[in-house]
Amino acid sequence: MQNPGNAARYTGTAIALHWIIAVLFIFMLGLGLYMSDLPNSDPYKFPIFQLHKSIGITILALVIVRMLWRALHTPPALPTHMNGFERVAAHFTHYGLYAALIIMPFTGWAIVSTSKLNLPTYIFNLFTLPPLAFLGASEQKAAIHEASESIHSTVAWIAIALIALHFLGALKHQIIDRDDVLKRMLPGFKGNKE
Repeated sequence: MQNPGNAARYTGTAIALHWIIAVLFIFMLGLGLYMSDLPNSDPYKFPIFQLHKSIGITILALVIVRMLWRALHTPPALPTHMNGFERVAAHFTHYGLYAALIIMPFTGWAIVSTSKLNLPTYIFNLFTLPPLAFLGASEQKAAIHEASESIHSTVAWIAIALIALHFLGALKHQIIDRDDVLKRMLPGFKGNKE
């Protein structure tokens, strides 16, 4: 692995991907909660669902790029003062968020692919996302649809909890530990070398 620049800090690309994905994902969670209560008669329901699907696929693409970038560029090590529990919690939260960022777009895609409505998915009105062909032909289409909806919703709530843990962990590092963990993921800060 390589890590050009300061090993005590994330690369500019990693920082940009982190914050773009974070903003989009938090927006998507809020949008998902909002749109789940929209009546079918709402004239904005279809465009809101299309926006949700478009951003979801965008997040999936960005997460794949983020994971590839992380595989090629060693992230900064956790601070040496962190105890074993904190290290496990940090890794659990990060891997849990990565899992949610992959599971949610795929289960959303599965929901659309197995829907009785058979509505197209327009990605920002630029192209149509095809359904997952292997799901559309399945004899278990209704069961897959129901399971995908359940997983999508459950993972959303888990993601909200993980985001809260991630945020609280960052605040702990900034306010209690007074180390540079938060600064190394903020654009424009140099931070101290660990």
